[in-house]
Formats: sequence, structure tokens, C-alpha cells
Amino acid sequence: MGTENVRFDTKIAVLLRDDLASWQRLNVTAFVVSGLGTAVPELIGEPYADADGVEHLPMFRQPVLVFEGAKEVLSAAHRKALSRSLHTAVFTSDLFGTGNDRDNRAAVRAVGTEQLDLVGLAVHGPRNAVDKILKGARMHP
Repeated sequence: MGTENVRFDTKIAVLLRDDLASWQRLNVTAFVVSGLGTAVPELIGEPYADADGVEHLPMFRQPVLVFEGAKEVLSAAHRKALSRSLHTAVFTSDLFGTGNDRDNRAAVRAVGTEQLDLVGLAVHGPRNAVDKILKGARMHP
């Protein structure tokens, strides 16, 4: 196995609103990253196996970077991502009050794009494009 650093041409990033509780940050991150692998299957690596031969599910083949920012930073990042036709997954504040996928989708569909109360966003795309989208955000502590 090589130990050289691998530099990816793309970036996976999660942007969280900075006023979320810890449990909300974890919940939102888990939900929004789950959408990226379905839209971009090549993001998923090979299955894992431990030394005993027990198989484990595959995961993303590259790091996921987590950022935070104010509500306005999320809205701007979302607009920029859409204008660049990048794959995004969103989590709105309304989803904290639902309990299933059907109701989640209905809650998002009920609100116009510019009015979405975003609390989380996952995006995948070329490194430089994702960096520009995240302008104003900071790495999650």
C-alpha cells in the first residue's frame, strides 16, 4: 500500500448553518451526504473487508470537508452551486419537524428555491468551483 498523498480534482463539501445544535449538525451532515453518492456513483469506493474477511459497505473514495456559515452564506452558496449546475443535497429547517422521506420531500417542495430555510447543503464538483461556492464559510471546528 502506498502512503503518498492523493489530490482529488473534485471536492465533497458540507456547509452547515452556524446556529445548529450539535445533534442537528450531525443529523444534517448524515442526511445531505447520503444524496451525493446516488447522483455521482463514482464517488463511492470499493467495499471494505477486515483481516477476518468480514465485509463492510463502501464509502466515499475521497474526504468530505465540513464547513459552517451564517444563513446568508448558505443561501449564497446554494445559488452559486445551482448556477454552476453542481449536484447538491439540501436540508431545510422544516425537516426537523418531519419523520419520514415522503414528508421531507413534501416540505421542500412546498417552498420556492429562494425561500428555502437552508440549514445544510452538500455539494460535489471541481475543487475550484466548490471553493468559490464556499466563499465566506469557515471550516467546522
